[in-house]
Amino acid sequence: MQAPPPAVIEGPAAWRSADLAPGEWRHVLSGAEIAEIERAARALAARDLDLADVTAGDFPLPTLAPRLAALLAAEVLGGRGFAVISGLDPSALSRRENAAAFLGVGAHMGALRPQNAAGHVLGHVKDLGRSAADPTARLYQTHERQTYHTDSCDVVGLMCLRPARAGGRSSLVSSVALHNEMRRLRPDLALTLFEPIETDRRGEVAPGQAPWFNIPVFTWHAGRFAGMYQRQYIESARRFAEVPPLTAAQIEALDLLDALAEDPTFHLELEFLPGDIQLVNNHVLFHDRTAFEDWPEPERRRHLLRLWLAPPGAQALPPVFAERFDSVTPGARGGVSVPRAEWQAPLDAA
Repeated sequence: MQAPPPAVIEGPAAWRSADLAPGEWRHVLSGAEIAEIERAARALAARDLDLADVTAGDFPLPTLAPRLAALLAAEVLGGRGFAVISGLDPSALSRRENAAAFLGVGAHMGALRPQNAAGHVLGHVKDLGRSAADPTARLYQTHERQTYHTDSCDVVGLMCLRPARAGGRSSLVSSVALHNEMRRLRPDLALTLFEPIETDRRGEVAPGQAPWFNIPVFTWHAGRFAGMYQRQYIESARRFAEVPPLTAAQIEALDLLDALAEDPTFHLELEFLPGDIQLVNNHVLFHDRTAFEDWPEPERRRHLLRLWLAPPGAQALPPVFAERFDSVTPGARGGVSVPRAEWQAPLDAA
């Protein structure tokens, strides 16, 4: 087992809900910044360019780029672990222009990473009628609650094109604060989560890989904490004969972790408004999505765009993360193992 961190990890990422002032995480774009994004999006969308190849150089943001860099460094990577950028109007842009806008803004904050075995660097969070009971389904393809988890990247970005009729709220919790509380209440169970645990890849398996990866829920490396978690995928990994059943200590530890995350003392719920861009640091936060009721009309149904980003300034990660991230080199890690030539940016959900 790896050496554990101090019993109390201090810093701005170790927040509880009462520690945050209402809306302190929201950054409203100015009229000039919105115009800058829309101008760059229209120009990029009009080019004969594969959007999967977008770089910051393809999306000039002379005014906004320094603000994005400062926000990423101070709040997402080095602060509370999340931020929301508001002010865009998706109805003012075409489908391709909205994709270009989100990909272009994202490219200023990190390298794009593929999110599934099809090599999609632009994801679509949309109910496709699938169920979490299907071990090959990804939870973002359902209308069900996701439960607290991390994605396989440094930073996940979500842009709301259309919210649900009801529900679908974003919920965030500090995994650092959960660690601290577990160390206070049950240090034995907290230390159990520093041991590797098998997690199902849910069908996103590259040649030569096992259909699961084996990474601790909690890690401590180079003086930094990092979490990786998805309870459903930990449990569904037990469908493979080579994976042993969870031990009693593992079950008790995961149950306590979930119970603390469910406590409003720790988590914070946010509404998704059209045009909102939410950025979340997966290493210090778990995120969730409440179940939702959608609109009957297809053109009104809930639809979020998603990016997995690898910022060059992200924290050092322990070597074990290479089992899921392929590499631990900042700026070139995370995502699903897919050859670069197969990366794509589809304009709608498959």
